[in-house]
Amino acid sequence: MRSIPLLLISGLLPVAAMAEPTAPAVEPTSLPAPDQKIEPVKPAVEKIDATHYRIGEVTFDQATREVRIPAEVNMTEGLLEFLLVHKDGKVHESLFKTSVNATHLNVAFTLLRYKPSRELYVVYDEKGQNIGSANQVPEDVKAAARVNIKVEWNDKGQIKTYPVNEWISDSATEKAMPSGPWVYGGSEIENGRYAPESSGDIIAIFLTNSAMILYPGADNKNDEVWLPFPKRVPPIDTKVTLIFSPPTPSTPAPKP
Repeated sequence: MRSIPLLLISGLLPVAAMAEPTAPAVEPTSLPAPDQKIEPVKPAVEKIDATHYRIGEVTFDQATREVRIPAEVNMTEGLLEFLLVHKDGKVHESLFKTSVNATHLNVAFTLLRYKPSRELYVVYDEKGQNIGSANQVPEDVKAAARVNIKVEWNDKGQIKTYPVNEWISDSATEKAMPSGPWVYGGSEIENGRYAPESSGDIIAIFLTNSAMILYPGADNKNDEVWLPFPKRVPPIDTKVTLIFSPPTPSTPAPKP
């Protein structure tokens, strides 16, 4: 296996034909001056086999455009505002938690040509006031931003996989969250840092600009609706894999 600096990747795979570096990195012999600009370290993409790659804890498949990340069950009861947060984030409001770096996950989506759609993010005026209007996004971008999310786990020795929506219930109807794709929004930069890294917000049910992926269905502006589905969600700390993939043409979108 080898690591490929992200700086060399133009956004299109494969990368197998790229040349190996001719020399290892050299550690600096002195500290930078206080006013010297320090370039951030670019994450490296590691080639696993013909179509599979890894960046940090994120693995993805060039052929199927599937992305997989490790996570853990974080809540089995209580109101949910998030599907997934970083383990150091708002764990009191999220079904899952993870140690995955949000930037690594965003890089995987970018390399697999998912297009971020800002249609669900709040718009602010020049004074920073919330004007509440949805961003206008072309239909082709909306379509390219849709992503299905499944949860995979070991249930007493048997590997099971279900749409993640089936692990979330409506507190009023006691029915599962409607099936359908979520929206990859990409989030934004805040104070020079990628917002999901600062906030820990990765996948939001209750809309927020700081999350990378958002739920587009009804009641996504209500934080008193969604609960972990009783008897479907395994115990807290159960290890799971979240699987992201392009929706099939027959997959209906949740109704707004």
